[in-house]
Amino acid sequence: MCQSAVYLGEKEIAQDVIWLRVEGDDIQFATFFEEPQTVRGTIKRLDFLKHSVILEPIRGEDDE
Repeated sequence: MCQSAVYLGEKEIAQDVIWLRVEGDDIQFATFFEEPQTVRGTIKRLDFLKHSVILEPIRGEDDE
């Protein structure tokens, strides 16, 4: 099986992710037995050898 870990910046936010979908600034993903999660960000890097997805958070007005 080829699940991946998802990181938001340096922090791991999910393991064993089976699918990921990008819709504008929203990135939705899910594991086998949990409800899908949605975060705002962009894909910074996909590492197929390490089974990891690195997301970069979107900086907004709330981050000040």
